[in-house]
Amino acid sequence: MSPNIRAASDAAIAAAAQLLRAGELVAFPPETVYGLGADASNPAAMRRLFEAKGRPSDHPVIVHVADLAAAERWSARMPAGAKALASAFWPGPLTLIVPRAAGVSDAVTGGQSSVGLRVPSHPVARALLVAFGGGIAAPSANRYGHVSPTTAQHVADDLGDAVALILDGGACDVGIESTIVAFDGEAPMLLRPGGIGADAIAGVLGHVPAPGGASAPRAPGTLASHYAPHTPATLVSRDALRAELVQLADRDERIAVLARDVAIPEDFDGVWMRAPRDAAAYARALYANLRALDAAGADAILIEEVPGEREWAAVRDRLTRATAGIDDDRD
Repeated sequence: MSPNIRAASDAAIAAAAQLLRAGELVAFPPETVYGLGADASNPAAMRRLFEAKGRPSDHPVIVHVADLAAAERWSARMPAGAKALASAFWPGPLTLIVPRAAGVSDAVTGGQSSVGLRVPSHPVARALLVAFGGGIAAPSANRYGHVSPTTAQHVADDLGDAVALILDGGACDVGIESTIVAFDGEAPMLLRPGGIGADAIAGVLGHVPAPGGASAPRAPGTLASHYAPHTPATLVSRDALRAELVQLADRDERIAVLARDVAIPEDFDGVWMRAPRDAAAYARALYANLRALDAAGADAILIEEVPGEREWAAVRDRLTRATAGIDDDRD
């Protein structure tokens, strides 16, 4: 275990809050994926965060706060629809993009007029926010564009001693990033599917928000290639996966597979992982599975497509971006 990983005791949380006040970086577990935390009001700490991740400086980050009242201090105004969603789903895996308050820095917003805000539900994250007493900027605690971390060890594997302290709160319950809904214009926009489904959002707003278009604010996790393993990965249909497996005997390649329905062939000699059939369980295990496949020393990863129903939207989004294949050096 990495020496900067500490079990999330009261003493460790107090130490983490003190490190944040000193401008250091602290990783902690929301319910989604581990976040790399920095004092969102400290420009030097924000620079350290972007350097540790290798993140472009114009890419906004989400500010984690303790409650709706704290969120309103970061916002110039909180539209009625945003308040309704906050009341329904906070604490929880929902990020709201709203007009930013005057004192919010460009380092947080990527120079935009809006800011992303979230109230996490994980008890460690909540305790840290109370102990710190301010907003914590916390993108995923990994190198930019790579597979998100869902355990403390994943953070240590990616970032090492760039993080002063990693609070170990166990594996994340949701396992994928938050849903992002933007209230930066006349109508809400759904910019990223996540832990709160579109139907649940519609149940509060009365309709599913429109997808983000050219006028949408930039938001985390919306680039074409993201959440990606270093090993080239391809998303294939059930039939295409079976066909690929038939051809493997003719190729001198070691293949790693993440399958949901397809059974492992008797003569398969690569790495085979069976994914859960339930959408929520699949999401919870997704990044750990991708990391395990990436560490298998394979020449390529094949991932069986998931169902097309709306409950699978967030998983499909992550798999599509993870297999976009822009290049193999996705820092």
